[in-house]
Amino acid sequence: MGHALFALLIQRLIFFYFIGINLGYFSLNVISLFSIMRYTRERVLNKLPLVYSGFELPISLLVPAYNEEANVSESLRSLLQLSYSEYEVVVVNDGSKDKTLEVLKADFGLVLYAESIPGQLETKAVRGVYHALEYPNLRVIDKMNGGKADALNVGINYARYPLFCSIDADSMLQRDSLQLLVQPFLEDPKTVAAGGTVRVANGCQVQGGFLIKSGLPKNFLALFQIVEYLRAFLFGRMGWSPMNAVLIISGAFGLFRKDTVIAAGGYRHGTIGEDMELVVRLHRTLREAGTQYRITYVPDPICWTEAPEDWKTLKNQRVRWHQGLSQSLTLNWSLLFHRRGGAAGWVAFPFMIVFEWLNPVIEVFGTLFMLWAAICGYISLPALGLFLFAAIGVGVVLSLNALLLEEMTFHAYPKMRQVLLLFLIVLAENFGYRQINAYWRLIGLWRFAARREAKWGEMKRTASWHSPVKVEERG
Repeated sequence: MGHALFALLIQRLIFFYFIGINLGYFSLNVISLFSIMRYTRERVLNKLPLVYSGFELPISLLVPAYNEEANVSESLRSLLQLSYSEYEVVVVNDGSKDKTLEVLKADFGLVLYAESIPGQLETKAVRGVYHALEYPNLRVIDKMNGGKADALNVGINYARYPLFCSIDADSMLQRDSLQLLVQPFLEDPKTVAAGGTVRVANGCQVQGGFLIKSGLPKNFLALFQIVEYLRAFLFGRMGWSPMNAVLIISGAFGLFRKDTVIAAGGYRHGTIGEDMELVVRLHRTLREAGTQYRITYVPDPICWTEAPEDWKTLKNQRVRWHQGLSQSLTLNWSLLFHRRGGAAGWVAFPFMIVFEWLNPVIEVFGTLFMLWAAICGYISLPALGLFLFAAIGVGVVLSLNALLLEEMTFHAYPKMRQVLLLFLIVLAENFGYRQINAYWRLIGLWRFAARREAKWGEMKRTASWHSPVKVEERG
């Protein structure tokens, strides 16, 4: 009797947890739906000539690169052809062990320049600064290896402009992405950071640095990640943005006010999730100081990036992400329920703790417990079915809503067979893939608790989405 009562108590706690997480995500979904509808109506004005064209704030694009020889040149060609009035591209080679620097020298005619800047952020030593004679707005900084945070801080030190945009070296922007992402800074002077949307480039066709055709990859792991990215951006960050509670801006595509970031100490060394940690720290420091500010998400500036296509790389990425989430939250614990915390401290931060940070513990052990309890007869089969509906069925509905939002607004995948395939992936991801991800995140949580060193690991690049560029087309 005692075991049955204990099993019933645990069953109810687990059940209410899954009900709570799905209600939370459903609320974000509803907010996202109304926000995107409002944003879409306002976006109609973008078809008119841009009011700010030629008067935008100048931007420094920071591109940290470590062992990126496969993708870096194609990504740079994209960045050098953006539709924006004034910007520079600062590539930071973080002591790459492959031929990243040699490829850049050969493809862009780099010349070593005598340039030394006493930066405000402490970093590893810079070995050399290169200029591209044909591209006056391109510089390449070669430095000792110090990690991505250190590379970004070097980029901030060398950045000439008041706004900087962090871009991954394996990513590619659409031509109008900067024009769209800078709008919050022009409309509201209190804006200190804005994030755009990151999409999976696998299966797409890119030539000369620009997307010429969107498509879906043949690799099933990349297909699962397309659905994940749609869910994370379109109703995750879109839902938090109206509340000024966006805690994550992807390191692959974020725009920041340089002086605010420097005042906050720049990117923190020793963290594996330096992008999220910076955003959470900006919330914390600005709210503790009583400073008016805004951190926002803009859905239609698009950054395309390559997703992992093998299990080992994907596992390392997800373990690393959860370690980074753990660091970001615990290093900024004082934001939680701070008297000036606002929605960031009173809603988003506790939501992130309960439903993101601790979720793998509940999802893995909760599922195992419910199956064990059903086998032992401590809970009925209808109760197990209700749990599975709460844990899986509602998740399917939320993913379908994210796909619906995509089709209602940006329609990146125009062919019906592409939409049908994504629909099937939405169903399939909940039967195995999602559970494996929960296990990987549990490993990340355990490694954080055990104070295991977080490492980036090797990211395998296929660059299969790049179309060959003819010699006469290369600039």
